[in-house]
Amino acid sequence: MEIWDYNLRHLAAIAQIAELGTMGAAARAINLTQPALTQALARVEGQLALPLFERRHDGMVPTPAADVLVPRIRSALGHVSSPHVTTARLRALLALADSGSYLGASLTTGLAVPTLHRAVKDLSLSLRKTLVERRSNAVVLTEAGQSLARAFRLARVELEAGLAEIEALKGREVRRITVGAMPLSRARILPAAVARFLKRHPNVHIAIAEGARAELVEPLRNGMIDMMIGALRLPLLEPDLAQTALFEDEPIIVARRDHPLAGGAPDLAALARYPWILPGRGAPLRDSWDAMFAQAAVPAPAVPVESGSVMVIRQVLIESDFLALVSPDQAAVELEANWLVSLGTVPRAFHRVIGVTTRASWRPTAVQAEFLADLDAVALAR
Repeated sequence: MEIWDYNLRHLAAIAQIAELGTMGAAARAINLTQPALTQALARVEGQLALPLFERRHDGMVPTPAADVLVPRIRSALGHVSSPHVTTARLRALLALADSGSYLGASLTTGLAVPTLHRAVKDLSLSLRKTLVERRSNAVVLTEAGQSLARAFRLARVELEAGLAEIEALKGREVRRITVGAMPLSRARILPAAVARFLKRHPNVHIAIAEGARAELVEPLRNGMIDMMIGALRLPLLEPDLAQTALFEDEPIIVARRDHPLAGGAPDLAALARYPWILPGRGAPLRDSWDAMFAQAAVPAPAVPVESGSVMVIRQVLIESDFLALVSPDQAAVELEANWLVSLGTVPRAFHRVIGVTTRASWRPTAVQAEFLADLDAVALAR
């Protein structure tokens, strides 16, 4: 079942039962009658096809299913942060935010346009915030609406993770792991970790979204991807994110095998006489390159081509006197084939830390934790 099949108030009631330990205390806490609470619990247990509590004379004891689901419910409610949010309202706002129109939201959800209108309007009135506004023929979220949509996405991620963990208890792994992959991670560490992980979990779907950090950071913060792998930002500027190091990368300067500088140990002055192909400004590798020349008081050479694509870099280098700064992992195949050669590494001060960036509030599921362990193992063995 999907999370939209569940009543958010019923899930909140289950969290109260787990916290307070008795049906009576939970019913009083959420202003429900005990029979109504009993019905709500029975409905959710029926949907899950698993019991959440053992009924004992001294109270309600959580089962393993409740142990995995209740923390997810609490996290989701923390993101929602209002008793006025229902499942229908949450779904309507997210569908509108993702599709950009009520018609698009209707097509993606199968709900009628008036139903979606009413749900968003009721949400706006209950929260006393303007969430959407019309501009010409379009409907756009206000700043308050965008902020709420981000919180709702994170709530959705928590509830989906909880249901996935319930399915895992039944022996069915249905979890999808979405990874944001920056250029360096795509060369060796991520493919190796994916292959290692899927040998044990062939039914888990792994989706890899490729891009630069600037393209991936907002999807990560919005809950659209689970983790981002690549060069870490030191210091980290986003307070809602967290970073974990995997290994230190030692960038090397590469050129074609018969480049005029091949076979020697050129200094920066010699390197500055040739054009370069590098990632765009703001990428960690480009920042290191800029700092390297600035620290040595050597005028930085021209960068006529900006690209982080290994295929583009390889072909430009093979057919010209261009130079590039890359990770050894990125150019491993080209170096082994002797298409390119290394002219040396950069000073230690300009090495990069490669690692995993996640949301600070993120709690990995069991399979996500295993995938992170595989990343650690691959990094250790490289």
